Amino acid sequence: MPVSASTTPSITTTASTTTPSGPAGDAAPLARLRGFHPGWFGAVMGTAIVGVAASLNPGGAVSLAPALRVLGQAMAILAAALGVVLAVPYLARWVLHRDAALRDLRDPVVGALYGTFPGGILVLAATAAVVGPSLMPPATARTLVAVLDWVGVPLAFAIGVVFAYLLFVRSEVVPEAVNGGWFIPPVVNIVVPLVLVPLVPGASPAAARLLVMGSYAFWGMGFVLFLLVISMLHDRLVLHPLPHAGLAPSLWIGLGPIGVGALALLKVAGAGTVVFGPLGEVVGLASMLAATVLWGFGVWWLAAAVLLLVRYLRSGPLPYGMGWWGFTFPVGAFTVATLALARAWDSRPLEWAGAGLFLLLGVFWAVVAGRTLWALRTGEAWRGAAR
Repeated sequence: MPVSASTTPSITTTASTTTPSGPAGDAAPLARLRGFHPGWFGAVMGTAIVGVAASLNPGGAVSLAPALRVLGQAMAILAAALGVVLAVPYLARWVLHRDAALRDLRDPVVGALYGTFPGGILVLAATAAVVGPSLMPPATARTLVAVLDWVGVPLAFAIGVVFAYLLFVRSEVVPEAVNGGWFIPPVVNIVVPLVLVPLVPGASPAAARLLVMGSYAFWGMGFVLFLLVISMLHDRLVLHPLPHAGLAPSLWIGLGPIGVGALALLKVAGAGTVVFGPLGEVVGLASMLAATVLWGFGVWWLAAAVLLLVRYLRSGPLPYGMGWWGFTFPVGAFTVATLALARAWDSRPLEWAGAGLFLLLGVFWAVVAGRTLWALRTGEAWRGAAR
């Protein structure tokens, strides 16, 4: 579908649907299921990353560690509950309203948001690896990570290939359709290493090599895709008018591949010492330097995203949509990467920068969660899914 001023779909809408005919009491649930937004699992990703960041005790204050540990556990449990609850309508829509689901997948703006489904599963796996051992026996947490990996990893690969293929065969896609939501399939593949490396300890040498090799392969897959997308988005921002205000949150998603990419380099290098042997220290140092370079670009992207958000807000409030969750996970990923680098470099200034980012993440999550609850109460969340 060509994108124009009158027909541009925003991240706040999907490409489907009209309300089924019939009594209002019967039509509403059907309309909500048919128009169920593919980006709902962004709430799972955004909530889980708060739990991961909190569990790391940003700032390193000993007095705050117990409270932050409890907060991390609470957010991890909430994210898991959201994942279970949201999976039901998400999967039911594919069974009962496959035409609407496929129409959304083919949409150049909305389709990328299907990546939040495997993304949510994988971020829950990463959360289980970090927060899980404080809630359950470590063996159980490891098993949970493995189970979620078996589901999330193939889906992450599939959405990355399918969404790109659908873009390739759509001859009418125009530059104005490029948006930050296209970062989601790449970032989901970059998350894969973070859920494979927790399985390395205790694995056989052959399995450990396979896990480390697969981690680097998925990192490369997602990061090269990120580079391709960011080049298109940069040109789109420079050569064309800014996206509609409904797409403003999508510009923050660029922090996701940057944060996850830097963190994954550090984690894979650490887990890969059993594979690299004497070269482990060299790989670790190279990974730390590469992660720092990538983090530096993230600082630039964060500054640019803040300036653009201020520009949008000066023109009026942003229209609400599920895309608002794009403010949360990317900032959370960059926060966790900042804390990991602070400890790798033993840098207190960087540690405090991570603490500041954690506060920003908390503000974003509270605002977006509160606005989402209000939209659910008023029905705005469902009206946005229909044309």
